[in-house]
Amino acid sequence: MAVTKGVLERYREFLPITAKTPMITLGEGDTPLVRSRQIEKEFGCELYFKLEGCNPTGSFKDRGMVVAVAKAVEGGSRAIICASTGNTSASAAAYGAGFGLSTFVIVPQGGIALGKMAQAVVYGARIIAIDGSFDQALSLVRTLSQKHPVTVVNSINPYRLEGQKTAAFEIVDALGDAPDYLFIPVGNAGNITAYWRGFVEYHGAGKAKSTPRMMGFQAEGSAPIVQGKVIEEPKTIASAIRIGNPASWEGAVAARDESGGLIDLVTDDEILSAYRLLAREEGIFGEPASAASVAGLIKVARQGISLKGKKVVCIITGAGLKDPDTAIKDAEPPIELAAELSAIEQALDLS
Repeated sequence: MAVTKGVLERYREFLPITAKTPMITLGEGDTPLVRSRQIEKEFGCELYFKLEGCNPTGSFKDRGMVVAVAKAVEGGSRAIICASTGNTSASAAAYGAGFGLSTFVIVPQGGIALGKMAQAVVYGARIIAIDGSFDQALSLVRTLSQKHPVTVVNSINPYRLEGQKTAAFEIVDALGDAPDYLFIPVGNAGNITAYWRGFVEYHGAGKAKSTPRMMGFQAEGSAPIVQGKVIEEPKTIASAIRIGNPASWEGAVAARDESGGLIDLVTDDEILSAYRLLAREEGIFGEPASAASVAGLIKVARQGISLKGKKVVCIITGAGLKDPDTAIKDAEPPIELAAELSAIEQALDLS
C-alpha cells in the first residue's frame, strides 16, 4: 500500500518550500471531485462537486494549515494562534497537536458549531470564547501575535493561501483543464483568493489552457463585499461564513474582476434549500456554508445566466457533521413502533 502524499509533497514546485521545510502531512488534499447525477440535469451543464470535507479535519482549511504550520515549525515557532468560527480552530488544533506546537484559539461566544468546537477541544487547544464577533477575535489575535512569540495561522498568514490554492491544481489535474465556472462560498474570502491564484499559476505554467469565472457567494446577513461596507453584526445560519469584515476582501474582489465573475449573496433559506437538495438528490452532506456555492449556482441560473454545455465546479467546503444541530433541527423524528414485523411493514408501505 502506498503511503499518502500530502499537499507539500504533491505540489512542492508551486509552494514556498525550502530545504529546511518539514514535509509534514495528516493526509490533506487529493479530495474527490464528484460528478452530479441530478442537479446538473436542470441546468444542462457538466457539474462537479469538490468534496473538501474529506480532508483530515473535515474542511478545506487543512490545505492551508499544513503549509502555515510547516513554515511555523521551520521558523522555530513553538505556538500558533487563530481566531475562528470553527473550521480554522479544528484544523489549527489538529496540526498543532500533530507537529508539536501549542495551539491557542479565540472564538465568538455562541458563534461556533458544536461539531467544530468538539474537534478543537479533543485536539487539546486552549480556547478562549469572547463576548464579541469573529472580526473582534481576529483583531485580538493580531495584537497578541505582535506582543508575543506566537504565529498567526488565520488566512492573514500568506502561507495559508499558498496551501489552499492546491485545490485548484487538483481540479485541473482531474478535469484536464480548468472549468468554465467555479462556484464558491465567501466568508473571510481567503479561499476564493487562493483558488484564483491557483488557476492563474497553473495556466501560467502551461498546465491549463484557460481559467474559470469565479462565482463567489456570501450569506445575505453577512455580505460586506456585496454591500460594499463592513457588517458590524453579521448574521447567518451558515456560521463558517458569518464574517463582516473579510481579511482577504481585496483578493476576492480581484479574483472576481480578473476572472470576469461575480460576488453575490444568497439568503439563509436559499442556503438551507441547497443544503437539503445536495443531501437528498446527490448524497452529499456538507455544512450549511458549503451549500452557498450550490445556492449561488441555482440563483444565477434561474436569473438567466446560461450554464448549458458548460463545465462547472461547486466547492463543498466542509463536512456536514461539522454542524449536526442544523441537520436535525427541523427533521422529522423517527417513527416509534413495537418490534413487530407487520407493524414495520405497514409503516414502510411494504405490506
